[in-house]
Amino acid sequence: MAAVAAVGMVDCHCHLAAPCFQTVRRGGAGGGGGAAPALRRCVSLAGRGGGGAGGGAGEAAGGAASLSPAPPRPGPASPQRGGGFSLLQAAVLALVVVSERAEEFRSVVALSERFPGFVLPCLGVHPVQEVSPEEQRSVTLEDLDAALQLIELYKDKLVGIGEVGLDFTPRFASTDEQKEGQRQVLIKQIELARRLDLPLNVHSRSAGRPTINLLKEQGAAKVLLHAFDGKPSVAMEGVKAGYFFSIPPSIVRSEQKQKLVKLLPLESMCLETDSPALGPEKQVRNEPKNIYIAAEYIAKIKGIPVQEVIEVTTQNALKVFPKLRNFLRI
Repeated sequence: MAAVAAVGMVDCHCHLAAPCFQTVRRGGAGGGGGAAPALRRCVSLAGRGGGGAGGGAGEAAGGAASLSPAPPRPGPASPQRGGGFSLLQAAVLALVVVSERAEEFRSVVALSERFPGFVLPCLGVHPVQEVSPEEQRSVTLEDLDAALQLIELYKDKLVGIGEVGLDFTPRFASTDEQKEGQRQVLIKQIELARRLDLPLNVHSRSAGRPTINLLKEQGAAKVLLHAFDGKPSVAMEGVKAGYFFSIPPSIVRSEQKQKLVKLLPLESMCLETDSPALGPEKQVRNEPKNIYIAAEYIAKIKGIPVQEVIEVTTQNALKVFPKLRNFLRI
């Protein structure tokens, strides 16, 4: 597939295989079909109805009842949050879609095959595993064992390993045994990423310092820490190690994220949505199209043009996910 020459944003961390995106199409459920409307909005925003990754997405999904082909390049949008901006400015060039458990892997890969060059997959085992919609628990090595064979099967399609990491939220990891189990699962996935020469897409809720320290101890090189919730001073230890930090649209309502962005250098930042979570409005489903809100708020904090934020964070995405260069020419 030819690389897309454009200036726009990369959503470096989103969950388009999440259940809330898995709606049923006419004729029955289909592999990831429910994510199509959210993806169509990104394709439309990018204005790439013909050719390139966006064109491929529109063409690949054209037969779905929930998705029509992308329209022609749009004109200016109505003023939205923070003043008027054009839909072209809000272009989403690529989505890095992560997984949390082995049961999601095939859905994530199916989305990447349906939207080639636009949806780019990461496979990994999250530190918190879902038993049911009402019950979650800390990860175990057995969870990882169930996933490794599939990661090996799909390794040539991947742009990264993730979502992996540590989560020491007390309701998930209240004992030393649970925390050590998470560490062992992360260590094995760091080793896997090194062997496959892939970056890590990392979760670190309530475990910022332990996560960064373990990554450094294990010699992890290419690392994206998503939605980091620790102290900015701890994040700077990651910056010194060459790690990147992705910022979600929830920055508009998070004092912690605002303090983080104030201290982090732009050269260490990427953009993300963490869709369907961490949107600009609490308890409202987030989508990749909201990524512009994160870019705009970073620009406001840094006192720089939003276009500079978009250009630098996209270059940073290419650094942390080198395989993106196969699809984007910027």
